[in-house]
Amino acid sequence: MVAGARFACVLRFDMKKIQARLIRYLCILAPLAAANPQADRSLASRASSERPRIVLKATLDDETISPGTAKYLRRVIAEANERRAECVVIVLDTPGGLLASTRKLTKQILASRTPVVVYVAPSGSRAASAGLFVTLASHVAAMAPGTTIGAAHPVQLGGFPLDPRPNESPGRKGGASEEEEEEEEEEEKEAKKTERTASRSPRSPSEQKIINDTVAWVRALARLRDRNVEWAVDAVEHSVSITAADAVERNVVELLAQDVDDLLEQLDGREVSTPAGPFVLHTAGAEVESMPPWWGERVLSLISHPNVAFLLMIFGFYGMLFELYNPGWGVRGTLGVICIALALFGLAVLPVNYLGLILIAIALALMVAEVFVTSYGALAVAGAACLVLGGVMLVDSPAGFTRVSLGVVLPVSLATVAITLLLVSGIVRSHSAPVRTGGEGLIGETGRVASNFAPSGDVFHGTVAVHGERWNAVSGQPLKSDELCQITGRDGLTLNVKPTHRLTAPDEE
Repeated sequence: MVAGARFACVLRFDMKKIQARLIRYLCILAPLAAANPQADRSLASRASSERPRIVLKATLDDETISPGTAKYLRRVIAEANERRAECVVIVLDTPGGLLASTRKLTKQILASRTPVVVYVAPSGSRAASAGLFVTLASHVAAMAPGTTIGAAHPVQLGGFPLDPRPNESPGRKGGASEEEEEEEEEEEKEAKKTERTASRSPRSPSEQKIINDTVAWVRALARLRDRNVEWAVDAVEHSVSITAADAVERNVVELLAQDVDDLLEQLDGREVSTPAGPFVLHTAGAEVESMPPWWGERVLSLISHPNVAFLLMIFGFYGMLFELYNPGWGVRGTLGVICIALALFGLAVLPVNYLGLILIAIALALMVAEVFVTSYGALAVAGAACLVLGGVMLVDSPAGFTRVSLGVVLPVSLATVAITLLLVSGIVRSHSAPVRTGGEGLIGETGRVASNFAPSGDVFHGTVAVHGERWNAVSGQPLKSDELCQITGRDGLTLNVKPTHRLTAPDEE
């Protein structure tokens, strides 16, 4: 008992020494951990280096920012978050896009836990209009040599600038001294301020509201990513565009890369800030996995283009129109219904101007009325005018999205008028032409008397051969066999005939 008690006391004493030693170690390590916030990040980087590193690549090749584009990039970003990819590289080449789709896309990029890198490539590409906002929203922005960025001035209905007053950015002239260059830069800055103040006066309140909202949006994105705010505002207010080298020099984008491999080499080791916290990129030697859009996203992007939606609506009208001129229901009517359904789906995701849609409906109604009203083409011409105006006004986007092209509207309008007039002329000809079938088709024909006509009251009865058939006939004059006669009418199975002075029947000529 004494030995057991002594052993318990020794064990209790050793446990106290161990606890005191652990407390001492923790007190020493805690300040070190607090003084080194990179410890957790280095552990995360070490863990990420132990697993296969992948980079997901999405490509927007000369494509407008549309609902299909937004859905495609949302899927890519979601998969990158799920697979813990190093980053998402968006290879961008766009002339612009829809305001609503651009805002959705920038929100997805800003909320992404995986860094999103926008790479304007290949050479000759541009990030114009909506592309500027997507580029500024990215965690890292890069451009290939020979690319451009900018020209994000809002446009009004019909695609014309709200205040088209371009302003050249300051630049140095060869052969001038440094003092002269500085004076010229100061003068240009003062001129720019004066022009901004003067340019605001002729704008309507709605136009000024659109510009102010767009300027505030681009300023917020540039400040969030610590990029050139002044140039971004100029790109919106004055449609300024610059090359890739100037963009890097002016802190519009961070990197100038020859290709994707060069981009990944430059990204390696760069630290970016995400909603999940700071993140260190490890892209050197990472596996690049392309993420092409699937067929549903391609179809959505295709039919949501204004030109395609307009053409689908017109083709659907053609199919329904041709089907109405033929008995029953066939392939043309079915295809027409499908085209109209796709057109309505595409228009549902576009900023449709309902005045333009009403004008198109009026135009199609006038085209149909031309068939039933004798206007000698006046209704068709009026319908063509409404179709042109409605097509140009169909898509109303203040963000520079491609509207229905005039090069599409004019040929379609002329073709619709030509088809309508062709159908009308065909219907008129068919109505004015003599009947060629049935008993009515015999009226006016020439036949041969098959037997002598015998008197019966006030008329003479006999038989007539016409079109290879033998008919009972009556005449007000007696007719002899083999004489020619002309059919003047029909009463049931009896023909009314009269003598003719022709020597031969039509079958014998």
